Amino acid sequence: MTIRVLVADDQAMVRGGLRLILEDQPDIAVVAEAADGAEAVELARRLRPDVCLVDIRMPRLDGLEVTRVLAGPGVPDPLRVVVVTTFDLDEYVYGALRGGAVGFILKDAGPALLVEAVRAANAGDALVSPSVTLRLLRHLTATRAPVAGGPARPLSERETEVVRAIGRGRTNQEIAAELFISLSTVKSHLSGIQAKLGLRNRVEVAAWAWENRLMGDLR
Repeated sequence: MTIRVLVADDQAMVRGGLRLILEDQPDIAVVAEAADGAEAVELARRLRPDVCLVDIRMPRLDGLEVTRVLAGPGVPDPLRVVVVTTFDLDEYVYGALRGGAVGFILKDAGPALLVEAVRAANAGDALVSPSVTLRLLRHLTATRAPVAGGPARPLSERETEVVRAIGRGRTNQEIAAELFISLSTVKSHLSGIQAKLGLRNRVEVAAWAWENRLMGDLR
């Protein structure tokens, strides 16, 4: 099934570049482009795309407000929003994730991560650029005490390796390469990990790893 994507960015060249990257994939189609936040909201509500890619700085409504309107707490039948931006300021990251975004990707992260973020969002998962993830989770570790107890069912040695890799911000492809396993095996391990830990997505798995000090002395 084709993943239907809305691209919202005030720069026509950026929108065109994102379209080229996404439509090079056989399972993704860009169904609309928006040049400002208000247009993004109108098109998203009318077309109900599977995933909305939203820039932060746009006229009329910025990306954070678009995210809150389309995906925020209390929104009936929320859409899946991935913020794609040049700016990784903490206030933007926290604002986007609190507003309901299921992804936060930097524009210089590369085509592969962009495509993976779209597929992850469509599947109900979440993906944040690795550099942003590490900064967020290190802050989390510094400000929270370790969580007592562990999973109801212990993680296997391989599952623990996958959790640590996710905590370092690795993508599924990078985990597969590092551990010499297939991409489908990584996805299977991730599903099992989420079930054991009672977590919804890889961002929560990464947070769990850092909160429980599985990351050792990684800095």
